[in-house]
Amino acid sequence: MPQETGYDPDLGNKFVFVTGGVMSGLGKGITAASLGRLLTNAGFDVTAVKVDPYLNVDAGTMNPYQHGEVYVLKDGGEVDLDLGNYERFLDVDMTSDHNVTTGKVYQEVIERERAGDYLGKTVQVIPHVTDDIKRRIREAARGTDVCIVEIGGTVGDIEGMPYLEALRQFSHEQDEEDLLFTHVTLVPDSKNGEQKTKPTQHSVKELRSIGLQPDILVGRNPEKLADDVREKIALFCDVPTEAVFSNPDVEDIYHVPLVLEDEGLDEHVMERLGIAEDAIAPAERSTEWRDIVTRDTQVEVDIALVGKYALEDAYISIHEALKHAGLQRQVDVNVHWVDADEMTDTHEERLREADGVVVPGGFGARGTAGKLEAVRYARENGVPFLGLCLGFQLAVVEHARNVVGLEGAHSAEIDQDTPHPVIDLLPEQYDLEDLGGTMRLGAHVTEIDEGTLAEDVYGGTECTERHRHRYEVNPEYIERLTEDGLTFSGHAGNRMEIVEREDHPYFLGTQFHPEFRSRPSRASPPFVGLLDAVIERADVAVEQEVTN
Repeated sequence: MPQETGYDPDLGNKFVFVTGGVMSGLGKGITAASLGRLLTNAGFDVTAVKVDPYLNVDAGTMNPYQHGEVYVLKDGGEVDLDLGNYERFLDVDMTSDHNVTTGKVYQEVIERERAGDYLGKTVQVIPHVTDDIKRRIREAARGTDVCIVEIGGTVGDIEGMPYLEALRQFSHEQDEEDLLFTHVTLVPDSKNGEQKTKPTQHSVKELRSIGLQPDILVGRNPEKLADDVREKIALFCDVPTEAVFSNPDVEDIYHVPLVLEDEGLDEHVMERLGIAEDAIAPAERSTEWRDIVTRDTQVEVDIALVGKYALEDAYISIHEALKHAGLQRQVDVNVHWVDADEMTDTHEERLREADGVVVPGGFGARGTAGKLEAVRYARENGVPFLGLCLGFQLAVVEHARNVVGLEGAHSAEIDQDTPHPVIDLLPEQYDLEDLGGTMRLGAHVTEIDEGTLAEDVYGGTECTERHRHRYEVNPEYIERLTEDGLTFSGHAGNRMEIVEREDHPYFLGTQFHPEFRSRPSRASPPFVGLLDAVIERADVAVEQEVTN
């Protein structure tokens, strides 16, 4: 192995590389995460790496409209939303090392060149960039049995070429049974309903021209692939028929592992990687995942999500956290989008029809007025409410304005000229110039007051949750704010972390983002508490109706 690569060949064990073809958004991430779930069920220690070929160092400065939510890891890494799917499916906490971006790679290579680490050599994509890519993947795989590596984008994208070249080099540096190349591709329907294989053929041809031959093909179609379609794909793409798998549309993404298990993908992968004999016998594997995601629901509730991004991916972790809470309480949660920009004009009725209200995080002034109205509506009408980050801050602003009477109170982020900046910039942020990676990020401990709603929700006097914010409650206003029912029940030193109301059945705001730690098997406590309050309120209403 070339000495200049700088990585330890003993790092990592088995690698599954997942690429995509024809079009983006096919579900590579869900396919990879589902495979990881099945391998975990079989007893293996699985991790994942998401490769994002963009030049951004991380996802922190990206617009949610273009890229979906920015997911925050425990170490403060701001990453692609696919890392959230990996954490939820694998039930592991990942680090920023599990997200490889072109920005990170080139930044490292250029810094090493400036430091003279390359001893005067001409620094090139091959070998220096590709070596850094391989090093990052191997180090992220350290100490695990299987590392699943998803390459973002589609085969043929110019920005993805260095990564595919790095994979080609992997195939020469590792034993054949240590690597598996999986290609997820579109198998569209023609107008007459025929499943067409030509896009898959062209995608695989493009992959092979780079020097990569897929070992497994996963076809995405609304329905299962017909047997003759599998055989045709196998023939023209030079893979065995038993290595062509279907990944049809399902009602819920958490059912994808069940579909792939029925397809036998996990068994095929383990056989190809030479680890089948080390796996837990199928009859002895945990069925917890299947039991949880197929649990029957007893109640149906409607939750209003009041935000400004009309894109579900912008709030995907909140959607999933509500779903997890629903799985835990056997409740079918219908999330209704309420456009904060149009709340007072056309969306107010949707708010009135909701059983509970969630006001999510966000940045900037747009939509703030509508979110404040949503907070006020929930407070005045006793509707169960959960405010997250900016939602927490606006709950404080709404109280300052409409209960305490501080006219014009606001967040200094939204209105720099407010006479009452009840939300102000974090002290350590005053002299910062760069935006990327400079917020209060990652996991921090919150101390919770005894005898509060927060203690009841978390079942204790401490919690650790992930943060992403620049502004906080202004300590100069705390004494005035804690009048007339408002309580700050969670603290991190002198920072206010949780707010609640004594005069409300369930009114909770968190400066942190509890949705990032929610899992199907371990729902986030604030979201479970919200559903409990919604159900209790509905039961009370039914009882009153029966009494009357």
